[in-house]
Amino acid sequence: MNSNKNTNNSMNKFALATISLLMGFSVMAQTTKKPAAPASKPVSATKKPTTSSQKPSTQPPLVIKNATDSASYALGVRIAQNMKAQGFDKLNMAVFEKAMNDVLQNKPLLIIDNALDQCIGEYQQKASSAKSAVAKAEGKKFLAENARRKGVVITNSGLQYEIIKAGTDTVKPKLTDRVKCHYHGTLINGTVFDSSVDRGEPISFDVNGVIAGWTEALQLMTVGSKWKLYIPSELAYGDRQAGASIAPGSTLIFEVEILAIEK
Repeated sequence: MNSNKNTNNSMNKFALATISLLMGFSVMAQTTKKPAAPASKPVSATKKPTTSSQKPSTQPPLVIKNATDSASYALGVRIAQNMKAQGFDKLNMAVFEKAMNDVLQNKPLLIIDNALDQCIGEYQQKASSAKSAVAKAEGKKFLAENARRKGVVITNSGLQYEIIKAGTDTVKPKLTDRVKCHYHGTLINGTVFDSSVDRGEPISFDVNGVIAGWTEALQLMTVGSKWKLYIPSELAYGDRQAGASIAPGSTLIFEVEILAIEK
């Protein structure tokens, strides 16, 4: 929902998120009073069942034997989750593993340090553009069909909305106001990516501090009203990945209720 106007470039976000993740593990390790009790039985990685057309794997299943193994696997999971959220889920894992080993074992790097960020940025830009093209096409089709529904209003910017509940107040937020709202956000396939309603707690924010589709809609609404917004990608996060759920080029749907204008 935030506009992210002052967001750093994607590779810096990825690096900072990974560093924060590592620091978080360190803090947890220092503040935990007692280590977790080991499992009564070793944990094995689940193998996919083989079919007649598949050859059984020659590698033995991974077995977690001690605290180092557990920490190694857990850290790998967290780093991979962060990578996936940043759009790095199609990497060559053999090369990725070699790079990590080269650094940890103080071996010469295959790519000079000054070129690393450029490599990451170029890859992410290419991957983001491909995802964005698919999502934009799906969003365009959805919005064209949605525009034909009774009660849907289309503004000059391309924002679509329908009024779920009309407010009794006549006051509308200004661009410089701060509002208190409840909202429920989904993708066009129904996936919920954020919801103050589900959390049971409304949120306050500046009208000019959110995505463009929200900023426009809030100034059209009155206090007490509840609208359903259909926001094309260019009025949302554009070609940027936003968290794990919102892919580049995504059209977003929000149910928004203005509870108050805060003074």
